[in-house]
This record gives sequence, structure tokens and C-alpha cells, in this order.
Amino acid sequence: MSWLEHSIMAKRGVAKGEARAHHTLTEAEQGEYKYVYGPYAAPVLRVKPGAVVAAETHDAFHGAVKTEADLPTKVLNFPYVNPQNGPIYVEGAEKGDCLAVHIQKIVPRGPQPAGTTCLIPEFGGLTGTGDTAMLNKPLPEIVKKVHVDPVTGVKWSDRITLPYEPFIGTIGTSPEIEAIASIVPDYYGGNMDLPDMAPGAIVYLPVNTPGALLFLGDCHAAQGDGELCGVAIEHPTVTTVQIDLIKGWTFRWPRLENERFIMTIGSGRPMEDAARIAYRELTRWLAADYGFDELDAYMLLTQAGRVRLGNMVDPKYTIGASVLKEIVG
Repeated sequence: MSWLEHSIMAKRGVAKGEARAHHTLTEAEQGEYKYVYGPYAAPVLRVKPGAVVAAETHDAFHGAVKTEADLPTKVLNFPYVNPQNGPIYVEGAEKGDCLAVHIQKIVPRGPQPAGTTCLIPEFGGLTGTGDTAMLNKPLPEIVKKVHVDPVTGVKWSDRITLPYEPFIGTIGTSPEIEAIASIVPDYYGGNMDLPDMAPGAIVYLPVNTPGALLFLGDCHAAQGDGELCGVAIEHPTVTTVQIDLIKGWTFRWPRLENERFIMTIGSGRPMEDAARIAYRELTRWLAADYGFDELDAYMLLTQAGRVRLGNMVDPKYTIGASVLKEIVG
């Protein structure tokens, strides 16, 4: 028996975690990819709870960096990076509900070398940026293209092959009124770059506007904690998700569940504020749904909580705080 049958999505979802109608979002069906999360773009797809959607995502550069000679500052039109599929309108979703998104599968597509990483001037975790202004000269601009294969892995060099460990870098619902660039993570989700957003996981996202308006894209073939230089192994994919709706489950920040743990996700600056948001939300979740006194949960997480660093390079940093299911029941 799969753990999914006992997941929160299966217990509380309108579709009870059942996969129902299947849809596609090919490049042609998507049309114009979106660079902003907000309620002002017309939905490209309307679905009911239980829908399974296979979306053709672009890499973070919309395929513009084709060779190692294609420097991002020359071929990109900033801030038009991080193209998103969607928005997907989910029937019945209202403010105060929760969207449950089960990530089923992420498969590379397009010609090889399909993976791209690079150094971009004034962008990254170990260099001066516009937000952390320094007198030092920017690091040199370098592009690295890599072969990506789900079986053989990500060929970094003749000596090193990384495992193919794909995940969705950017996923979220629309804010209620704001229009926010897709490179920004916040309460609605967005560019969290959290490796746990991987096949098998269920992401729980707050609904802020009618239909929820789900966006997703920016899939990564591999990434360590922090997306240190600012660019993971970006690659185009066919990403398949199953969408359910939980009525009346209201919370502020994204949540995640997989077979082993539950997680809450916070984004902010400085990084410790992102950690505080994540741990506060996890503490309150244990008190609301797992029978803990809030202060006892606070003390327990001091002993048993774990943190995962999403990104540390974008306008806000992202931290996931988690606890093993076997501990909290």
C-alpha cells in the first residue's frame, strides 16, 4: 500500500487523492509563458480537482542559452527569466482553501546538452550583488552545458557524473492582488528552489484568489542546498502533476509532505527570518493538527526539527523546516 493513500491529500482532498481527468500543457497550448505571479493573466487551462497535468516547461533561460558561447548578459532580456507554465484555474478553489499538488514525474526534453549552469555578473551567493553591493569587480561570466539523462545522470565532466535528482524550482499560486516577478519566493510559493519539491512529494499551497491560479516551471536536474552560484542544472522538462483541492484548510506559507516527513517553508531576508517563519509555521501545524501543545511542539522541534536550504541568491532566501512523521505520528 502506497503512503499516498494515507496522505493529507487523500484524507482531505475533494478528489480524495484520486487521479481523474488528464490534460496537457504543450508549448503550443501554453502559448506565452508567464514571468509574473498574479491574478491578472487569463488562465491557459481550467481543471477540476483530481486533474493530472503534463506541462512542457522551459529552462530558466527559455532556451536562449544554447551553447557555452551564449553569455546570459548577451542573449537574455532581464528581467524576463524563469518562464512559468500557467496559470491553471482549479474549479471550486476559493480564498482560504489549499491547493494540493502531487509531483508525479519530471522528465528531460529537448536536444542535448539539455542542462545549463553558469556564472552571471553580480548574481550568486559568494559574490557582490545589487543587494549586497561591493567594490570588487564581478566574477567572470561563464556558461557550462551538460548532458542530462534520467538513467546515466548529469555528466559534469569526464571525471564526475551527478545523479539525476529533478525537482520543481518554482511553483505557487497567485497572490490576491500583487503581481510579483517569478524569481521571487514568498507566502504563495514562487522561486523557492527547494530540492524536496521532487517527484513523490505533495506541495500544499495557500489559495489567495478564485481558482487558485497555479504556476510552475524552472525545473532543475540537480542542485545542492542553496543554489550557491545562483544557477542550478537548469533544463526543459515534461513535468506531470496531480492537482487536488482541500476546502477550508487555511494557512499562510507553503507546506510539503512526502513519505518520510512534513515540512513548512518560509522565505525572507535575512536568512534567519526565513528559518523563523518556517519553524513558526511547523510549530503551529503540530499544535493545530497533531495534538501538540504549541510550546511543547516548540521544544520538541528544538530537538528533532531539521532545516533545508532552498535558495540563498534571490531577492528572498528560502528555508524548509521539517520533522519526521514517525516522531509526530
